[in-house]
Amino acid sequence: MGFFNFFSKEKKETLDQGLEKTKESFFGKLSRAIAGKSTVDDDVLDNLEEVLVTSDVGVDTTLNIIQRIEARVARDKYVSTNELNNILRDEIARLLTENNTDDTEGFKIPEGKKPYVIMVVGVNGVGKTTTIGKLAYQFKQAGYKVMLGAADTFRAAAVEQLVIWGERVGVPVVRQKMGSDPASVAFDTLNSAIANDADVVLIDTAGRLHNKKGLMDELSKIKRVMQKLIPDTPDDVMLVLDGSTGQNAFEQAKQFTQATDVTSMAITKLDGSAKGGVVIGISDQFKIPVRYIGLGEGMEDLQGFNRREFVDSLFKH
Repeated sequence: MGFFNFFSKEKKETLDQGLEKTKESFFGKLSRAIAGKSTVDDDVLDNLEEVLVTSDVGVDTTLNIIQRIEARVARDKYVSTNELNNILRDEIARLLTENNTDDTEGFKIPEGKKPYVIMVVGVNGVGKTTTIGKLAYQFKQAGYKVMLGAADTFRAAAVEQLVIWGERVGVPVVRQKMGSDPASVAFDTLNSAIANDADVVLIDTAGRLHNKKGLMDELSKIKRVMQKLIPDTPDDVMLVLDGSTGQNAFEQAKQFTQATDVTSMAITKLDGSAKGGVVIGISDQFKIPVRYIGLGEGMEDLQGFNRREFVDSLFKH
């Protein structure tokens, strides 16, 4: 019991530290927005709207939050600026609850799913391969037998990086020569996973967006070929986004959700910038579960996303 309490405490500390820049920026802007005001009026709401937009929450989600606060103000007649933090916290938590952002309970796979296949997508440079390595580490720590597939065969660096991660974590990587058919690599990986009784399979894919139709065709082919071995594979198509890019992450999410059936998201590099608000906006706009968030360089710094803990940490100052 003591170990799990310690782990939970460590996890919360990592979350608090990882969101520090976001909190400093957000509350600095918020305090300026309500300076000299005692009640929440139209001016405060206009200023709050600007704070949320410039914190990368996104325009549509910001308007949604402002409308909710306006309804609270209209209902309660008098709302002091001192209450604004708690109201904001409540409404953001409610927003995340209403969307498909379920809390991720550690690194678990559903019962009766073996191997559990995760196809990982995302543009180059967002931390996709690193996220796969961290996921492999976390799943292995949770007691699962893990296998990686290097299906980004267009970049030698991607294959090499995945092999290095495999060696670090101690999990096998299935690879072919450069320029090989990605679907063939995915097929070999899944075949090997079945033969070796693996629990979790993580498939890396190419991150090119310059030709959306080409990307769509390639991802569809990978799915089709894997389904020759196991129908309804993959179990999860996970989009990795770089949280530090703010609005660019929204655009990438838009492009990839149009190109393939994304079923979950991992948002990385939240510790390196003040753009943590992007998690709220992306969750709200795309209605796709944010499953993991990256809060540092260490293998243990990829965390399962918990709505309550995220909002609590964001408003802790």
